[in-house]
Amino acid sequence: MYLVIFYTSKFIPPQNANRSKERGCGVSVSRRRSESSIGSDPQPPGQVWVISPGGGDDNPGLYQVNVSEGPGSGVKMLNQPTPPPLKESVRCAEQNLYARSKELVGDRDPRQHEFSVQLRAFDSAKSGAGVGVGMLLALCSSLLQKSIKGGFVITGGLNLGGFVETIFNPVAVVEIAVEKGAASIVMPISSRRQLNDLPDDLAAKITIHYYLDARDALLKALAI
Repeated sequence: MYLVIFYTSKFIPPQNANRSKERGCGVSVSRRRSESSIGSDPQPPGQVWVISPGGGDDNPGLYQVNVSEGPGSGVKMLNQPTPPPLKESVRCAEQNLYARSKELVGDRDPRQHEFSVQLRAFDSAKSGAGVGVGMLLALCSSLLQKSIKGGFVITGGLNLGGFVETIFNPVAVVEIAVEKGAASIVMPISSRRQLNDLPDDLAAKITIHYYLDARDALLKALAI
C-alpha cells in the first residue's frame, strides 16, 4: 500500500491550456479570481473546499482537495516532497476511513479501492496542516459518489484515533471563508465559544455548522 498526492498552488485545466498559452501570461485575472472563490454549486464527488488553520510559520489558507478512486488499494501520493503536515493529514484521513468505514461509507470497502489525491493551494499557506477532516470527507465523497453541498467549506484536523483537533484561531478561519465566498463553514464544536466573539458583519454573511466527529461532519456536508 502506498500513498499519492498532487500538491500544487496553480492549476490550468487541460482544455484551457492552449488558450492560456496563447495569452502568454497564464490564466486571466478573472479566471484566477473565480478559481479561488467557493461557488454555490456542488462540486463533483471527491472535491472538497478546506481551510487550514495554519500552524508554526504557516498562515491559515484555502485549499481544494480533489480525490478520484478506482480499482486497487491504498491512497497515492505522487508529489514529492510532500510537506510533513500534509502527509500527516492524509495518513490520518486514510486510517480513519479504514477504521470507521462502516459508519462512514456503509458496506463499501475502502481497502478495495485506490485513491489519488490532489491538493491545490489558493493562498500563501502551503503546508496543508490540519485538513484531516476535509481530506476524510473527500475520500468518502469519492467512494460514495456523492457531492459535498455547494458553498460549503470544511475545517478541522484529525488524529489517528479519530479525535478532532481544536482550532485555536477560529475567527481567522471564518474570516477567510467569508473572503473566499463560502456560504457555510463546517467546524468542530470546540470552536463554538470562541466564535461568540465573531464580528456581527461576518456572522451575517455565513452559516456555521458545528460537528462532533467526522461522521457528523460528513452528514452535515454531504448533499443528499
